[in-house]
Amino acid sequence: MKILPKKIIKNPTPQQIAISSAFIVSALVSLFAFIYSSFQMSLLHWANILIYGGVSFIAAFFTFRFYLKKYIYRKVKVIYKTIHKQKLATTQKKDEIDMNADIMMEVEKEVEEWAESQEKEILQLRNWQGYRRKFLGDISHELKTPIFNIQGFLETLLDGGLEDDKINKKYVERAAKNVERLNTIVEDLEIISRLESGELILDIQQFDIKALAEEVFEDLELKASKSGISLIFKAGADQSFLVNADREYTRQVFINLVSNSIKYGNPDGATKISFYDMDKNVLVEIADSGIGISEKHLKHVFDRFYRVDKSRSREQGGSGLGLSIVKHIIEAHQQTINVRSTQGIGSTFGFTLQKS
Repeated sequence: MKILPKKIIKNPTPQQIAISSAFIVSALVSLFAFIYSSFQMSLLHWANILIYGGVSFIAAFFTFRFYLKKYIYRKVKVIYKTIHKQKLATTQKKDEIDMNADIMMEVEKEVEEWAESQEKEILQLRNWQGYRRKFLGDISHELKTPIFNIQGFLETLLDGGLEDDKINKKYVERAAKNVERLNTIVEDLEIISRLESGELILDIQQFDIKALAEEVFEDLELKASKSGISLIFKAGADQSFLVNADREYTRQVFINLVSNSIKYGNPDGATKISFYDMDKNVLVEIADSGIGISEKHLKHVFDRFYRVDKSRSREQGGSGLGLSIVKHIIEAHQQTINVRSTQGIGSTFGFTLQKS
């Protein structure tokens, strides 16, 4: 026969502990009173024994309850001081605990949640540490090349090359080109920093997305023609849409993506822009018929300084931050960007913007 449920025996509340302890004390007092009266051969009246038992139960209950509250409160307070980061105001502090609640179970749950949050925080810090090491390594590598080139050109000029008409102008032009590359890297890093820190304020306005794409085509037409790349709109997906976005930053998205399609496109190929109605949003796709991106590189294309074809990328310049900036700009608009690609066939970058 079970006197108490298994759950109560296993996880009793402070109130249940006080009642059980008081019950045991009152039973012992009643038994002692009965034995004493039998030993003295003057049997007490059953009513008196019940009174003794009742009084002892009440006294024991409140005594146990009082000291349990003090003991548990002190222990729980120490635990909470350890796991809680914020200091509570005096008015927020609890001087009482709920004796009918399973205090230890609640504390155990909070400690487990705290331990999980600490583990996640440590993991996140480790990830950021690894990311920081990689970023510092990448940026030092990217800056080292133009700095080394500039140093070499200037030293050659100072060692007598400045007087040599065959090389002086050429080396000054090369040094200037590397300075421009350094400036591009610094400006792109500044843009990413502002995007990530939330300091960048978007100037949301209504504009025609196709008209903006046409402006970008005009700006990059000369660069595309030199590479034998045609800039066109995809037939059947060339309708105009009004969108709500930051026009200048959207222009930068177009410039970066179209420039990349030219840079990695095959001669006599084409860059196609298409627009698709997605109810509340407009899907913009920029597709090329270039070298494509292998599957192992796809998940990294938006990483800082990540280059699929390093030799080709550095040969044609750029900071290596273009796609990372594009991703940050689109995400700042609360929208998404993705890429599909097959080697030898080409790549398609797609992003969404809110339709007006």
